[in-house]
Amino acid sequence: MDRIAITGFGAVSPLGNDAPSTWEALREGRSGVSVLEADWASELPTQIAGTVSDSFAESLAVREVKRLDRCEQFSLVAGREAWAMAGSPEVERDRLGVVVGTGIGGITTTIAQEHVLKGSGHRRVSPHTVTMLMGNGPAAWLSIDLGAKAGARTPTSACASGAEAIAMGREMILSGSADMVVAGGSEAAITGLTLAAFGQIRALSKRNEDPTAASRPFDAERDGFVLGEGAALLVLEREEHARARGAEILAFLDGAAVTSDAFDIVGADPSNQARTMSLALRAADFAPGDIDFVHAHATSTPTGDLNESEALAETGIDAPVTSSKSMTGHLLGASGSLSAIASVMALREGVVPPTINVERLDPAIKLDVVANVKREVDARAAIVNSFGFGGHNAALVLSRN
Repeated sequence: MDRIAITGFGAVSPLGNDAPSTWEALREGRSGVSVLEADWASELPTQIAGTVSDSFAESLAVREVKRLDRCEQFSLVAGREAWAMAGSPEVERDRLGVVVGTGIGGITTTIAQEHVLKGSGHRRVSPHTVTMLMGNGPAAWLSIDLGAKAGARTPTSACASGAEAIAMGREMILSGSADMVVAGGSEAAITGLTLAAFGQIRALSKRNEDPTAASRPFDAERDGFVLGEGAALLVLEREEHARARGAEILAFLDGAAVTSDAFDIVGADPSNQARTMSLALRAADFAPGDIDFVHAHATSTPTGDLNESEALAETGIDAPVTSSKSMTGHLLGASGSLSAIASVMALREGVVPPTINVERLDPAIKLDVVANVKREVDARAAIVNSFGFGGHNAALVLSRN
């Protein structure tokens, strides 16, 4: 069986401006959630988020800061880090692809330029607006930066986008259309409109007085998710291709599955989530008992966490479960790919990062949650779940080198 190797990764997150600092914070259980200081947040029911430090942009050129939306900038920074970790290989550019998913795209640009239009007139609207707001921007800019000509693709599948991008990258390699693919997700959607909209459907936590404790997957008192932002990208290639160029293989992407519920635009179907996991296991030729830990989607919503616990039980996976969203908040389209990076590091170090803020496990959730303190696990394989509005489901099966 052709195996897909992971040979590099990069991240920009509320926990750090690169992958090592992000992983260190995840492993030690530190939260990146804080109070929003912007004036526009002061009247909102939810005034907290997991924001990325603006210092992330220090590595960008001035023109990149001016011409790229924040989510495009995230993609460039994380993509460059991933490519450098992979050794910046000399690869035929016709055989290099990029897949960067996003749930919302350049919404900060859209809102800002609408204000310019209304306040100052059409002549003041930036000529870069279209290329800043378009959802394919993070993939397009990264493909230009790397010279990738095998395809620059953009799955837009809500919160499953980043994981679906990784699955798509795997398919591109297995189909023979690319030798290497940089895949993951990027999101920068912390705006008043986004927070107000999620608030209107009662999806967000309102623990404004205690932001670091607001995101609490599986806890009995969870009251919604915390919005986050960032990017996470991985370099994928065939095992034989990686070994031929002397690359270090960090882990393997042995299986993936992408499905749709055809059920409800917001509500999820636990049975189809279970089917997605089972299909990913089948693609990897793994049994449920082969999984040593689960990186759950687990956003900290009352219904979502319970649905996923039921799906895991139906799948037959009985392993420790964690969710890094307890520390980063929910990165929407980048959440699945950041979960994948966290799982790669957990496999390599034998340490599963904790789900923090679990003061009392919901008695309806029958899972072995890695609560509050990291756990040493001699793990050889993990599954990563990612689910999104619209009934989008993605699952990835990773194994240790």
